[in-house]
Amino acid sequence: MQHAIYRIAECQYLPPYGLQLRFDDGLERIVDLEDILEGQIYGPLRDKMIFSRVSVDPEIHTVTWPNGADFDPAVLHDWPAHRDSFVEAAKSWKKAPPATRE
Repeated sequence: MQHAIYRIAECQYLPPYGLQLRFDDGLERIVDLEDILEGQIYGPLRDKMIFSRVSVDPEIHTVTWPNGADFDPAVLHDWPAHRDSFVEAAKSWKKAPPATRE
């Protein structure tokens, strides 16, 4: 199975939970992630101060946040095709017990 490889060239934060992205193939897309910000990884991004600290990692060329959350650039590139499955998955992330620290 072939999987296209995309890189995010630029990212701009769009309050409250949006991103304006430009990819290396020239595609520009706005994604709103509010409906999937649940669970251990993405839940902390509901804090707008954390979400607003999004950046493009210069090594892996995708968006990342200080808590370690990130996304596959190919998923964001083709977000309309993936959004619904992420929204469904987020429902189960919301129900998951919080991580414990030892």
